[in-house]
Amino acid sequence: MHELSIAINLVEYVSEEAAQAGWERVSAVHLKIGPLSGVVSDALLFSFEVAAAGTVLEAARLIIEDVPIIAFCPTCQTEQSLPDTFSLACPVCDTPTPDIRQGREMEVTALEVHSADVHQEDAES
Repeated sequence: MHELSIAINLVEYVSEEAAQAGWERVSAVHLKIGPLSGVVSDALLFSFEVAAAGTVLEAARLIIEDVPIIAFCPTCQTEQSLPDTFSLACPVCDTPTPDIRQGREMEVTALEVHSADVHQEDAES
């Protein structure tokens, strides 16, 4: 399960950011995950809880936003949302669509943190 190594790296990254910024605690980490990232959200949620134990992220929520697969169709000349990971063809005209514009990502989009002075929400990372 590679999600555990991803969770450990995520906790290390956010912990370093927290130390540099002087945050006492991180209460939530917001992620965007695409279906082509190879990350299983449920496994990452479980692994995150284990990896965060004993850190400034202990008891933090991992909030995952699933993003769709978006590909550019050369025939329709538009971006199309693909229904699944099994068929990388335009759902309108059935043209193969190798130009994937979205769906591979796994990115931290926001953190909810507590500092000694002020509670800060959605601190951009």
